[in-house]
Amino acid sequence: MDWRKLIHPNPKASTSQPAAPETRLSVEFLLGLFAAGWTQQQVLEKYPALTAEKLRAALAAADSQLVSSIANPELLEIIAEERRKKSM
Repeated sequence: MDWRKLIHPNPKASTSQPAAPETRLSVEFLLGLFAAGWTQQQVLEKYPALTAEKLRAALAAADSQLVSSIANPELLEIIAEERRKKSM
């Protein structure tokens, strides 16, 4: 999945945090919901404008940002292997 097609800065939001289109839900906010213990089902029920695909894109965007900010070779190898599997 190319998250860049779905996740982008939201000019309507008070900050220019990356957000899912047609929502004001930033990637950071969505991650916060999961950190608070919410499930995917709870998030999708509470925010009907958000689809499962947009939610996965938000998580992929967060993954991309995190990976670029760390230097853990083992984690990078695991992520690359998972992406290779998915592309097959």
